[in-house]
Amino acid sequence: MRSKRMTGGLERAPHRSLLYATGLCKEELDRPLIGVCNAANEIIPGHVHLDTITEAVKTGIRIAGGTPMEFPAIGVCDGLAMSHEGMKMSLPSREIIADSVEIMATAHPFDAIVCIPNCDKIVPGMLMAILRLNIPAVVVSGGPMLAGRKKTADLINVFEGVGKVKAGTMTEEALQEFEMSACPTCGSCAGMFTANSMNCLSESIGLALPGNGTIPAVMSARKRLAKQAGMQVMEMLARDIKPRDIVTKKAVHNAVTMDMALGCSTNTTLHLPALFAEAGLDLNLEMFNEVSAKTPNLCKLSPAGPHFMEDLEESGGIPAVMSELVKRDLLNLDVMTVTGKTLGENLKDLDAKVTNYDVVRPIDNPYSEEGGIAILYGNIAPEGCCVKQSAVAPEMMQSSGTAKVYNSEEDAVEAILGGKIVPGDIVVVLYEGPKGGPGMREMLTPTSSIAGMGLGESVALITDGRFSGGTRGAAIGHISPEAASGGPCGLIQNGDTIKIDIPARTIELMVDEAELAERKKHFKPIEKEVKSAFLRRYAKLVTSASKGAVYEK
Repeated sequence: MRSKRMTGGLERAPHRSLLYATGLCKEELDRPLIGVCNAANEIIPGHVHLDTITEAVKTGIRIAGGTPMEFPAIGVCDGLAMSHEGMKMSLPSREIIADSVEIMATAHPFDAIVCIPNCDKIVPGMLMAILRLNIPAVVVSGGPMLAGRKKTADLINVFEGVGKVKAGTMTEEALQEFEMSACPTCGSCAGMFTANSMNCLSESIGLALPGNGTIPAVMSARKRLAKQAGMQVMEMLARDIKPRDIVTKKAVHNAVTMDMALGCSTNTTLHLPALFAEAGLDLNLEMFNEVSAKTPNLCKLSPAGPHFMEDLEESGGIPAVMSELVKRDLLNLDVMTVTGKTLGENLKDLDAKVTNYDVVRPIDNPYSEEGGIAILYGNIAPEGCCVKQSAVAPEMMQSSGTAKVYNSEEDAVEAILGGKIVPGDIVVVLYEGPKGGPGMREMLTPTSSIAGMGLGESVALITDGRFSGGTRGAAIGHISPEAASGGPCGLIQNGDTIKIDIPARTIELMVDEAELAERKKHFKPIEKEVKSAFLRRYAKLVTSASKGAVYEK
């Protein structure tokens, strides 16, 4: 066993002495030692209950004959970090989480590991770590929040409510009542936002058990799933099944296919390439377009539509969505999963099928024949940019508009809420990329303000930053290369015309080449003062969003 590097033999008597000091007994040290990474804290609604999930995991490990050893992980709540300098820390925290899990599991050589995340950067950070470590591992999340206000609302409605108050279509008193009822339970926010996207894709990849993405946080079934995860990691150890045995090229294809069918967050175009890179696998942005062209969009969960995660669970969950895709032979069924069985065997054992075709459309009657995400290219985004096309109004799929350029999120929000943006405008927010932010902030406030003020069908927003999974509308992010790296998006000026054609996968600045060449001669990227030593280091090391915003190798 790997843990014997720490506990085995005469030379390890001092090590055992230290472990006895923790209260462990000899019988426990004779068993496999299983790391349990618990991301619980009292700040994130999706994490406040993770101690309960962790205890269930530890129970499962003990049932199966192992000794659990718990350790913590940090986590940023993107909703609470939104719209201030705290959001600069969110994406960089992914790398810190991955590094810290690697540190703990290497310094203390566990035989296997169970990771317990729930929210945005914590899930991909832990997935990156287990692929890096490549020891038997299972991921089990804390589960999604229930929808609020009689199953009709979530956090995004509150963000959009601010714009409605500014537009005079909602009173402050109504918004105050709304904010008390929109998030009624613990769990990751109730729609198909980034956290739930990654929890569903963890299941789709095969690194989490069926049900991981959709069983609500407050359900007893979530505790049972956690116990099963604890027992299953012992089975993985016994059979020596490691994460890289599961995460293969075929699993990559399955993940992107499910991403498109579910209508996941655009942040998946950052996280999937980053985690697959840890397994030595390449996922470039063009693959998203290739898979999207063949994969129907079967779900419209909030913010794209009226349904929530609990509705998807009641309709059969991720296996149900897979059962529809199988009808067109769109998934690789022979891939291994943490159940110890192939995906095809899992679907057969579960008798997977859709129980509510209002929530999960049948494969022959999808919301669209293309997937939820589109990658656009053009003279301001030669390396690509992305949009959640399943959440774009039909009239905005092809549009032209007048650029109004802002060099920070704060300036853009002030203009939007100040009534300076009118139908036909394209809000351009620059210097918010991985280097330029630094930290590539999510910008839910400007997009939700546009929607709340009734401009969602007439105003687009483009940026080298990124968006929350809760963003809807013609919000095009991750423009690469970013302005701070000298990207051509930095050449956009107020009054320029920008043409967006999502079906054609293009975005173009309608300025002739001679004029762009002249602008380039005089272009010098803005250098922001960065007070944080951590963010200065991050800005020096981080790559383009088109590469997943990982560190330079």
